[in-house]
Amino acid sequence: MNNTKHKHRSYVRPQDSSLGKGANIIVIVFFTFITVLSLLPILLVISASLSSEDSIAMYGYSFIPREFSLDAFMYLFSSGDTLPRAVLNTVIITFSGTVLGLAVMCPCAYALSRREFRWGKLLTVFLLIPMLFSGGLVSSYMVNTQILHLKNTYLALILPGMCSTWYLMILRNYFRTNIPDSLIEAGKLEGVSPIRSLVSIVLPICRPVVMSIAVFQIFGYWNSWYPALIYIDSNHNELYPLQYVLVNIERTVQAMTRDAANVSGMETVTVPGMTMRMALVVVTVLPIIVLFPFFHRFLKTGMTVGAVKE
Repeated sequence: MNNTKHKHRSYVRPQDSSLGKGANIIVIVFFTFITVLSLLPILLVISASLSSEDSIAMYGYSFIPREFSLDAFMYLFSSGDTLPRAVLNTVIITFSGTVLGLAVMCPCAYALSRREFRWGKLLTVFLLIPMLFSGGLVSSYMVNTQILHLKNTYLALILPGMCSTWYLMILRNYFRTNIPDSLIEAGKLEGVSPIRSLVSIVLPICRPVVMSIAVFQIFGYWNSWYPALIYIDSNHNELYPLQYVLVNIERTVQAMTRDAANVSGMETVTVPGMTMRMALVVVTVLPIIVLFPFFHRFLKTGMTVGAVKE
């Protein structure tokens, strides 16, 4: 009997560790190369924003400024308290819109994800229709201004982008596929209410997708400027977000550059046009680049904390 057992045993050769190390080195070198390529445009933009206008016109763009200058940033921040106020408005709008959006979308997605919810399929179709066939800009403008009276308010910059059907469907599908029914049933047997079940069970498990939606919401609000163009009048410029102020600065620079080129024999103001555009990109992108590693840490933590333990 023992001979039979020994006869059927197979020898498993250990893996070659040198081959595994070589593959890891190749993968590391490849992704390092991709990372460097991704950072090169950002470094070029920062270098151009710190260069003088004359050096850009003479030598073109380079990764190292040929002539260091802060004229673009000095011109950008020479508008008094307009830019700091716009930054504060954008932070308020971004934070409020992201928190309110998650507070609305997460419960709605959780309700739609439950198979015992009778009207789940009907409401899902009802939510998908506006995503496929939009009501249009005129109708939304009339509703927001004539019915809801949101014109010239912070809510006009928050509510239109607060909820997204696409994000709602992502949350719904994630809740349905990653939340075991036995876990919810166990909570019901313990007398846990649906709201407490969402807060104490579902959201900790689904933290990765919630944080991902939060990041998308933050990026959307931070880069948004079109609602301000529609709903905020010029006599309420204290409500302007950062992106809209930067767009106005860009238009002003273009107009001044065009007038300077058309008018001859008159003293005109020299505007750092090319470096100014690069400075606008730096002001827009740099805060997101600085904050992204913190969001990445939260996403990684959520994947470990949100695991289901058996």
